[in-house]
Parts: sequence; C-alpha cells; structure tokens
Amino acid sequence: MSLDFKRRLPIPKEIREAMPVPADLAATKPAFDAEVAAIIRGESDKHLVVIGPCSADREDAVLEYVSRLARLQERVSDKLLIIPRVYTNKPRTKGTGYKGLLHNPDPEGGSDLLEGVKAIRRMHLRVAETSGMFTADEMLYPANYQYLIDLLAYVAVGARSVENQEHRQVASGIPAPVGMKNPTGGSTAVMLNSILAAQAEQDFIFRNWEVSSTGNPLAHAVLRGYVGLDGVNYPNYHYEYLERLAAAYTPDTYENPAVLIDCNHDNSGKRPLEQMRICNEVLDTVCRSKDIARLFKGFMIESYLVEGSQPVDGGAFGKSITDPCLGWSDTERLVLAMADRL
Repeated sequence: MSLDFKRRLPIPKEIREAMPVPADLAATKPAFDAEVAAIIRGESDKHLVVIGPCSADREDAVLEYVSRLARLQERVSDKLLIIPRVYTNKPRTKGTGYKGLLHNPDPEGGSDLLEGVKAIRRMHLRVAETSGMFTADEMLYPANYQYLIDLLAYVAVGARSVENQEHRQVASGIPAPVGMKNPTGGSTAVMLNSILAAQAEQDFIFRNWEVSSTGNPLAHAVLRGYVGLDGVNYPNYHYEYLERLAAAYTPDTYENPAVLIDCNHDNSGKRPLEQMRICNEVLDTVCRSKDIARLFKGFMIESYLVEGSQPVDGGAFGKSITDPCLGWSDTERLVLAMADRL
C-alpha cells in the first residue's frame, strides 16, 4: 500500500494563463457576480436557478444545452437569474465508476487527470463564451476551484463534504456564493455549523501555503433531502421543515440567511419529473409564510437535453450518464411557469 507520484500537474495559475478568459468576457463578470450577490443578500427581488446536467460529460451536448438556456434566460430575465450547472467532478459513494470530466475527459476512457484539469477549464470557458453566463460547479476537491476561479459564479459544497474542515475553511475564502448542502443524514445543525465556519475568518494550510481568509458572507444553505436510518429517501423542502429552518437560521447569528432548494437527489428520490412538483410546492409555501419567503432564494434543478439517464456507453446525445435529469421541453416549461408564479 503506497502512493505512486506519477507526474507533476500544472498549478492553477499556469492553466489559467494558458487558457485565459477573453478580455471582453471578463469585463462582464463583475456585473454578473454582483447580481448573484444581490439576490443572496436579499437586495434583489429576483431568484436564482442553478440548473444543468447532473454531470457535464461531453462538451458538444453541454454547449447545445446552455445555448438553449441562454435564450430561456432572456425570456425570464425580469424574475430569474440562471446559472448553468457545469459539474465536472462527481462524488461516488463507493469510490468507483465515472467520476466526472476531471477524472475521465473521455467518459469511456481511463483516468487522465492532466487532460482532466485542461478539460474542466475548457468546458467552463466554452460555456461562458457560448451563453454569456458564468457557471456553477461542486467543490469536491477544495484545491481545484482555483483552476476555475475567474469563471465560477457559484460553488456548491456537497452532502458528503459539508462536514469536512478543509471544505469549510476554503469556502470562507472563495470570492463567490457557496451553497452548503445538508449532509446525507439530514442534520440541520451540521449544515448551519458549516455556514458559520464558512462565514468566519480562518487560518489554514492550502496548496502548501499558510493562508488566511476573511470569511464568506454569501455562504448559505442548500436543502437536498436526506437518507434515513432505514435507508429511505426523505425530503426536507416541505413547509414544516422550512418553517423550522427559518426560525433557527436568523440574521442575528448568520450573515445574509438564504436557502436554495435542490429539487433532485433525496428530495425527489432521484425521480427527475418530481422536480416540477417540488418547485410548485415550494412556491406555494413561499406564498404562505413571509419568514420562509425572506429566506428562499431559488432552486437547483438537474436538467439536460433528453430526459432520464443512460450507461456511460449509451450514446444518446444530451442524456445524463449519472443521475436522471429532466428533459429540455419540461425544463423550459418549468422555468417559464416558475417565472410566472414569482
């Protein structure tokens, strides 16, 4: 049992310099970031929709998807701000299988992390160039966000990572909103503690440096459901759960209390069509409670060109090779209906 040090990978700065953001595109990012921050702070009446495939597996399909998403954004721009979900690394419960573009730039090929770090940079860059929108990704590996720091508008810390000290500390220094998901066991206390840690100043070791962070006032909650001790999926988007969260998650302790509802994962039992019903129920709840409405800032939705999922070698263009997703027609219908209700 040992580690085999195979080759030195480029540091993030080298990758960013080799694949720079065009100056005209970079000039638009501060305004995009400011609009996202205003929503989290409650200074804007708009809501966020972080939406896209479970995993960004192939560039051509993702670019087709975000091209449609950009046209949809134009139709709902007075109510919603869409952030394309471009998740390039995937947590695997048992540590095996397809681990995302970072590990497998060719989904049917073997692991190649050198090509992977280039591929994730290229994917996020092409999405921004194609759509004019900046992206969201999951911080599965805390050191890797720096490959994308100039392209990300939103970062998520997943249910398996949210209790990890390094994820919390790095989140405290990221210059973008960070959504802290509830853990797989569902504990609200763990999620809220992770937000406190991410909002606090921190000193820690990062990429062989001693660093300090100023705290991230835009760190916030993401509810994604949980798995009970009986192994059954349980949702946490219902009125009663949001009411309890609003009572505990208050501005006297937390900066900018905010929550996004992840409509898939354990909230839907990975049944993608349920995401439509969940959105409607949450919007009903928001209408019934001012406290919940003040906390609620938007949705996370898993969506791709074709409904459902397929094996890695399935071959269908724009169909998920990880968790099942909404198809495009339902996605468009859902986002338009959401904008009408808001």
